[in-house]
Amino acid sequence: MSYYNFEENKNSIAEDEHFMRLAINEAQKALAAQEIPIGAIVMANGKIVGRGHNLTEQLNDVTAHAEMQAFTSASQTLGGKYLKNCTLYVTIEPCIMCAGASYWTQLSRIVYGANEPKRGYTKIEQNILHPKTLVKGGVLAEECGLLMSNFFKDKRKEFDK
Repeated sequence: MSYYNFEENKNSIAEDEHFMRLAINEAQKALAAQEIPIGAIVMANGKIVGRGHNLTEQLNDVTAHAEMQAFTSASQTLGGKYLKNCTLYVTIEPCIMCAGASYWTQLSRIVYGANEPKRGYTKIEQNILHPKTLVKGGVLAEECGLLMSNFFKDKRKEFDK
């Protein structure tokens, strides 16, 4: 896995947090639609070229994850299937499917919020990302993680009624 090995400056930290907040906005859309609250955006040259949030329930499609929606949107915006020189911001560590899809897009960078120890791609202990993809985790992790934990806490309360 390629993680940043250099000390970040305040501008890049603030930029990552800014864009993660936009991904959180996407996650809020999922939450409002009774979907698992995960949101994603794809950035290229400082502009949003793709965005998405979970739509698995609405579309009745287990592959309709936020990242997949954002990849499709970005590919349509950019007019090609490769997302070189693009950054994916996603509120939760990508699953194996989404990490695999990022490999095929040749994404340059992935920035995620909270870890996903049960279903995240790092669980398999094998790098399935493109060799040139850089990864940064933990951006606004607490805020991203609370969206998920509160969602499932509320679901359990509904189930217990």
